[in-house]
Amino acid sequence: MGKKLEGNGIWESSRMILPEHRDAYLRLMKEQARRDKPTLDDQEMWQIEQAIITSYNERRSITLRVFNPFDDEELCGLVTVINTGRREVKLSRGEEDFSWIKLEEIIEAHI
Repeated sequence: MGKKLEGNGIWESSRMILPEHRDAYLRLMKEQARRDKPTLDDQEMWQIEQAIITSYNERRSITLRVFNPFDDEELCGLVTVINTGRREVKLSRGEEDFSWIKLEEIIEAHI
C-alpha cells in the first residue's frame, strides 16, 4: 500500500491509455520524423543523369539513392529503359524484378 501513495499518489499505479490514443500518438511521432526532399543543384543533377546514361549505354550496374520522407532507399541494378517523356528510368534487378523510378526522386547515383 505504501508504494501506491508515493510519487503521484493513488494514480501512480492505475495509468492506462486507450488504443485509439496510442495509435494517434504513434502517427504523430512518425509524422514528426518526416523529412523534406533535399534540393539538388544543376551539377548534381547532371552527374546523376550522366551515371544513368552510362549505365544504360554500357550495360553497367548502378546504385541509386531514392528519396523517401522517412528513410532513403538504396537500389542497385541495371538501367534498361529511359523514358524522357515521363522522366522515369526502369531499374532492373533481375529477370522479373524491376522498378520505375522518377528522376526527381533520385538524390544520388554511383556506377
